[in-house]
Amino acid sequence: MCPWSSCKHTHANNMDRECMSMLPGVCEVLADSGRPLLDDTSLEKLLDWFTGLTQSGGSLLKACPCLLELISAVISNASSDPGVLSFTLKLTGLLAASEDAFKILQEASVLDVVFSIQHWKEAGLWEDPCVRIGWIQGLKNFLQHPKALSFFVKSEFIEPLLQLQTDSSLFVASAVNQTLAHILLSFQPDSPVGYHGVNGDDDRCTQTSIHADMFVAISAYLKESLVPRANTQLQRSLQTLRLLAQLMAQARPPLRDELLQSVSDALEELVTAGSSRLTLPLMDVILAAYSCGADEHFPDRRVDRLLTSMLNLDDPSDLIHAAAACLRRGLRHPPHATQAVRILLLPLEMTSSQTLLEAGGDDERQRSSIMEHLKRKSSCISMICVCLTNLQQITLMPPDFLPCLPDVIVAAVLSLLKICRSVSSSSGSSEVCRNIIGSIKVQKCALEALTALSSSAGWKEKTSDVLTVLIGYLDDPDSDPTVLHKSYQAFVKWTAVLTDACLITNQLRLDLLRVVRKRACDMRWEVRDSTVEFLGHLADVRLPLNPAQEARDASEALLGGSCTAPLIREALEDAEGYVRASAVSALVRTLEPGWQQGAALSTQETETVNQLLEILSQDTEGFSRRAVVRYFTSWFSSCPWPPPPLLMECVRTVLSLGSADLDWEVKVHTLELAELLLDDALQGRRGHAEPSEPLCTLSHPYGVVSDRVHTPHTHSGAPVGGVEWDAAGAMSDLVEGGVVSALLSGLVDCDRPVGLKACRLLMRLRDAVRPSSLGRPDASRVTCKLPAGGWGREIRRILGTKKTCEDSGAAAGLQEVLTCLDLDERLDVLTRSSDHVHNSPLSLLQDILSTHADPDTQGGQEVISDCY
Repeated sequence: MCPWSSCKHTHANNMDRECMSMLPGVCEVLADSGRPLLDDTSLEKLLDWFTGLTQSGGSLLKACPCLLELISAVISNASSDPGVLSFTLKLTGLLAASEDAFKILQEASVLDVVFSIQHWKEAGLWEDPCVRIGWIQGLKNFLQHPKALSFFVKSEFIEPLLQLQTDSSLFVASAVNQTLAHILLSFQPDSPVGYHGVNGDDDRCTQTSIHADMFVAISAYLKESLVPRANTQLQRSLQTLRLLAQLMAQARPPLRDELLQSVSDALEELVTAGSSRLTLPLMDVILAAYSCGADEHFPDRRVDRLLTSMLNLDDPSDLIHAAAACLRRGLRHPPHATQAVRILLLPLEMTSSQTLLEAGGDDERQRSSIMEHLKRKSSCISMICVCLTNLQQITLMPPDFLPCLPDVIVAAVLSLLKICRSVSSSSGSSEVCRNIIGSIKVQKCALEALTALSSSAGWKEKTSDVLTVLIGYLDDPDSDPTVLHKSYQAFVKWTAVLTDACLITNQLRLDLLRVVRKRACDMRWEVRDSTVEFLGHLADVRLPLNPAQEARDASEALLGGSCTAPLIREALEDAEGYVRASAVSALVRTLEPGWQQGAALSTQETETVNQLLEILSQDTEGFSRRAVVRYFTSWFSSCPWPPPPLLMECVRTVLSLGSADLDWEVKVHTLELAELLLDDALQGRRGHAEPSEPLCTLSHPYGVVSDRVHTPHTHSGAPVGGVEWDAAGAMSDLVEGGVVSALLSGLVDCDRPVGLKACRLLMRLRDAVRPSSLGRPDASRVTCKLPAGGWGREIRRILGTKKTCEDSGAAAGLQEVLTCLDLDERLDVLTRSSDHVHNSPLSLLQDILSTHADPDTQGGQEVISDCY
C-alpha cells in the first residue's frame, strides 16, 4: 500500500494518513518562500519521497491536489526562494511523467509557465544555477511518454538545452548530458518507452519523425562542439565526448550507426588535433563504438581507422595512455591489441635493457620520441608506472599477442627494481636510469606488477631471482615502509606458487631469516606490523616437498619453527596496538594446524594463552582485544571434541571479559564465540546445528566481516538423529560456561549490532528449551543468576513488566526468562534502522512545518531537523 493511497483507502496505516493530512500545511510553508527552510536538504528528501510514491503506481496529483496549488503559487511569486523554485520545477516534471497528470497540468496552463526560460529570466532567477538544474531535471523527469516529447519539441527547448552544456556550473553541464542521453536513448526506435501509449501507425510515424528531428539537432551540435577551436572550448569538447561515450555504449542500431556516421569526421579531426587533455575521453568514445559494433572481429572501418590513428599518436604520453585504455577495456582484436602491447612494453625495454621486442617495425619510429620523454624525470616516472600497471593484462593475452615470453617480462621488472636500488646498471640511457633511482612510486608499481605476474605461466626459471631481489628490498635500510609491505606480499605470492622446494637454497633461507629478525625490531611500527603479518601469511602457504614427504608450511621450511613463534610472541608486547593485533592473528595461523590435530600445548603455548588473556583484560587498544577473542574462537572451532580443559577454562574467562568490553566489535566477536558453544549444546538434539549467521574467523585482525565458515563440533558418541537429548544438562552447561550471561548482557547492550546478534541467539535458545518442541519440561529446572547491577538490573526491569521479579542477585528460571523477554518484538525493533522513527516521511514533514512555526513559540531554541 502506497502512503498516498491513504487518501482513498481507510485501511491505510496511521502514519500514512497523518502524512497526507500534513501535506497541505507543508505546501503552504513551501509556497511562503519568504522564510527559507533551515535544512536545505529537506526538499531533496521530500522529492525522493514523492518519487517513490509515483513509482509505486497511481496518480499522485489526483490524490494530493494541494501539489498543483503549490506549483501555481510558487511560479506566480517573483520572490520565490531559488531552492524552493528548483524543487518545484523538478516536482512538476515528476508529476508530468504520468500522461494523465501531464494532461491536468497542461489544461491548468502550468507547464508553459513552469518551463518558460523567459519567465524566469524576467523574474531575475535564471542566473541561479539551482534554478537551471531544476529546469533541466524537470524536463528529464517528464520526458517519459510521446506527449511529453511533442511538448518538448513544440516548445523549442532543444536549443536552450544544448546551450547549457557549456554552462559555467559543472553540475548544470552534467545534468544537460544526462537529459540529452535520455532523450535519444529512451525514444530511439524499438524503445519500450518510446512506443508506450502510441496507437496506430500514424502515431508511430509521428514519433519516429520527432525523434529524427531531435537526432538531427543533437548530432549537429555534437559535430560542431567536438573539436575545440580555442583552449577556452576544451571543456565543451570534454563534455561532448562524455555524452558521446555514453550514447555509443547504450545506443542500438540504427541509432548508433547514424550517430557514428554523423560524428566520424569530427572525431578524426579531433584525433589529428592531438589534445592531450582529451586523449582518454576520446579513447572512451572510440572503444565504446568498437566494443558495441555488430562484430568485434570485423569492426566498422571508421572506428578501426580512428583506433589505428590513436595508436600512432606522436605524443609519447598520449600514445601510452591510449594503449593502456585499449587493455583496460579488454580489447582483443589482434592488430590493435598486439600494437597496444608493444607500445606498453617499449618504455620498459628501453629502461631495463631487456629485449622485449624484436628489432624493426613501427617501434623504431616511436623510440626516439619516447626516449626524449623518458629523459625528463616526472614524465619518465609517470610513463613507467602506466606500463607496469598494465603488465598483468599483457601477460593474460593469448601467446600470439606477446612479442616475448612471460619470463622475459619478469626479468624486465626485476631489472627495474634493481635499478631503483642502484644495484644494477643498464645498457640504456644513464639519464633515464637516474630518473627512477630511489623512486618509491616506481618501486611500488614494480612490486605490484611482480605480485600479479606470479599467477602467469612461464616464469619458473625466474623464481630464485625474484626471491633474491625481494630479500634485497627487505634488507635495504632505505626501503620505505610501503615498499617493504609490498615486498612481503610479493614474497608470499611467489612462494605460494612454488612447485619445487629445491629452488629454495640454504643461502636464501639464511638471508630471509636475517632480514626478518632485523625488521621485527625496526624503529617504524608499520614495518614491524608488516613483518608480523608476513610471518602469519607465510604459515598459510604449503610448500611441496619430495613425494616421500608431506607438504609443510612455508614458515617452517624457510625460517624454521624455532624462529617464527618467538618473533610473534615478542610482538605481543609491542608498544603499538596494530602490531599486537597482527601478532595475535599470526599466532592463529601458525598454531591452527596443531589445534586441528589435537596436539597438546607446550609450556610456552600455555604461557602465551595467559598473555593473551592479560591483553584482553588490560590492553587499551580495541584492535588487540578483538584479535584475542578471535584467537580463542579459532582455537575452539579448530580443535577436535572434546576441547582441552585449559581451553574451556579460557573460554569462560573470554566470555566474561569480552561481554563487558567497551568496544562493540569485541562484544560481537564474543557473541560469535558464544554461538559456537550454543551450536555444540544444541547439536545433540539436532545432529547438525544451523547457526543463525555464518560464523567465521577473519583474515585480518581489525575487521568485522568474516571469510572462513565454522563447522560445529561433532561429538564423539553424542546422541544424534532421534536419540534423546539431555536438554537440562546442555542448558546447565551453557549457564555455567557463561554463555547465557554473555547473551543476556548483549541483549540489553547499547550497541545495536551487539543486541541484534544476542537477540537472535537467545531466540534459538528459547526455541530449543520450549516444552512444546521437546515434549518434556526437562529444561524448566535450569536457573540462571541475574547480577544485582549492570545488565542484570536491566533484565529484571524488563521481566518486571511481565511478572514481579526476584530479589537482586537471585536466580531465575532460564525457560521463564527467555519466554518473558519478548524476543520477537525486540528483534523487530533491533532490525529497524536506528533512526527508523526520525528517518520517515512523517518526521520530514514535521521538520518542514516546525521551521515555519512562530519564532515566539520556539522559545528562541534552534529547530534541529531529523536526518531523514
